[in-house]
Amino acid sequence: MDYQPLFIDKLTLEHIEMSQTILIVGGAGYIGSHMVWLLGQKGINVITLDNLSSGHRDAVLHGEFIHGDIADRLLLDKIFKKHSIDAVMHFASFIQVGESVQDPAKYYQNNVANTLNLLNAMCVHGVNKFIFSSTAAIFGEPQYIPIDEEHPKQPINPYGRSKLMIEEALADYDRAYGLKSVCLRYFNAAGAHPDALMGERHDPETHLIPLILQAASGQRSDITVFGHDYDTPDGTCIRDYIHILDLAEAHWLAVKHLSNGGDSTNYNLGNGEGYSVKEVIDSAQRIANRKVPVKNGSRREGDPKALVADSKKIQKELGWQPIYTSLDSIVQHAWLWEQTKSNVK
Repeated sequence: MDYQPLFIDKLTLEHIEMSQTILIVGGAGYIGSHMVWLLGQKGINVITLDNLSSGHRDAVLHGEFIHGDIADRLLLDKIFKKHSIDAVMHFASFIQVGESVQDPAKYYQNNVANTLNLLNAMCVHGVNKFIFSSTAAIFGEPQYIPIDEEHPKQPINPYGRSKLMIEEALADYDRAYGLKSVCLRYFNAAGAHPDALMGERHDPETHLIPLILQAASGQRSDITVFGHDYDTPDGTCIRDYIHILDLAEAHWLAVKHLSNGGDSTNYNLGNGEGYSVKEVIDSAQRIANRKVPVKNGSRREGDPKALVADSKKIQKELGWQPIYTSLDSIVQHAWLWEQTKSNVK
């Protein structure tokens, strides 16, 4: 399978972009649904494939929806034969670190085997542009901060290993079959659509900001802070939060990069600034104007004291610039969504 990259004139780039059809697997989930919405705003044809195991049909606000799984090769063949697909974005992974330790088979089957099934179908049908939802978990314990793309990759859990396996496979698929890819390593995706059209609806919820806001809205009794004696200014862990729409914009720029004949590459995605758990709680209390009940818990195994991204590479090469950079704006949008979802005023 020998696929050559498509080189195009800049004058025709806009027309080609607007006529693209993009398949989004996992497009009914948190990140995928925001991606579907953004592509709809840009006039892109979108096909969403989702098995709704964790996604929500009503979150898909644009394009065609297909209820199905990337494990189903016959379905994938049918989709690729019926539609002229230019690129694939992959969000259909399991993402819970703790669960991956308890049930690694589930993660290797879906995040690795099923993803390879998708890549093989793409190669057979001549679709050679792939945007992969990767993670900062591929790096493991940070050896330095901020973390750039060259940081050693030593994942400490099956979730991170499953993502790194696909990154490595993609490099092989490029060399052997010409399948071009961009791997985007997220740090902490956060926030919601500014108009509360969609947001986080994980079950169970494991992300810090929605957990805090659920405690603020009364949907849960309290929030537990795991560790308050770290070597940080206030003793709590520090993380890099990136707004969900800034994340989606990075995916769009990655598609444009490949459509313009760009090579396979990878990028770290974050704001480049870390906020502690206590700072996030303080922001939530300020935005919601409510007290958040807090319990102190012990450290969780494998929780680094700080994770902050160096995103200079994607800023320099693709011109990506996050818009919603302040913690308060991220929390504000998440709070609007929590109020809508929980009917809280």
